Amino acid sequence: MRLFIQIPCHNEEASLPISLAALPKSVPGVDSVEVLVINDGSRDRTVEVARALGVKHVVGFAQNQGLARAFMLGIRSCLELGADIIVNTDADNQYNAEDIPNLIAPILEGRAEIVVGARPIGTIEHFSPIKKLLQKLGSSVVKRVSGTTVADAPSGFRAFSREAAASLNVFSAYTYTLETIIQAGQKNMSIVSVPIRVNGDLRPSRLVRSISSYVRRSIMTMLRIGIIYRPFQFFMTLASTLFLAGIVLGARFLYYYLFLHGGPGHVQSVILAAVLMIFGFQTGLLAFIADLLSVNRRLLEELLEAKRVSRKKGNE
Repeated sequence: MRLFIQIPCHNEEASLPISLAALPKSVPGVDSVEVLVINDGSRDRTVEVARALGVKHVVGFAQNQGLARAFMLGIRSCLELGADIIVNTDADNQYNAEDIPNLIAPILEGRAEIVVGARPIGTIEHFSPIKKLLQKLGSSVVKRVSGTTVADAPSGFRAFSREAAASLNVFSAYTYTLETIIQAGQKNMSIVSVPIRVNGDLRPSRLVRSISSYVRRSIMTMLRIGIIYRPFQFFMTLASTLFLAGIVLGARFLYYYLFLHGGPGHVQSVILAAVLMIFGFQTGLLAFIADLLSVNRRLLEELLEAKRVSRKKGNE
């Protein structure tokens, strides 16, 4: 049983030594613990520092690609190296590495395929009141959308079984945190939360540069994920809304025409009703096309998952 701890890094030469020093050298229930550093186009000495501190596995991009792509590169690399369990953590030592045994315990016990570390949001001193509120609000929205019980959706301290990691496909270039939870819910994976501890703040967050930007990007990410994973429901809901609005306007015209003799003065309602009903009908057709494309995407994901899982079997 091989545990890989992956750390996405972008210009982390100052904080990486602290994070690496905190990682456990052994964990109960696994035979070996290995570290993989993902260099996301760093312009400092992140790679040199990682190698000097004994990290054998270093992968990365020549240019900065964003957290989500760095995360997926790490997942693919860990799978290729034969990982049975993958833990993702941050390079700024935000999460207490001593909680890794608790994080992977549900996977070792067969109770979960994905485990998300739930931070004590209410007691984190460097989180502003508005950030604490948005964290809780965002997590509640993600729980509703994904159908899971994850308590801290933005948390990056996570553990994945090999099978769960092989099935992940992140399309967002911004962050993987929300998409992987919603994806797990859509695929009926068993996902649980465990309480974790956090360390002091070493540097400001690079993902949350401003509250408004983070909220806007998160909303767009969830909307995009909804279209990707529930295209039929999304487009059919939109089609039904447009078609119903057209029917209401058409009924309004008939009411004026039949009972108030005011039909000629409300021809605009007929035109708008016709336009809305045509758009609704076309959007309904789009829902069926999107659903067919979604089936094709799921088939491709299953083939990719089977290929990723089989790589380890071929190496054994």
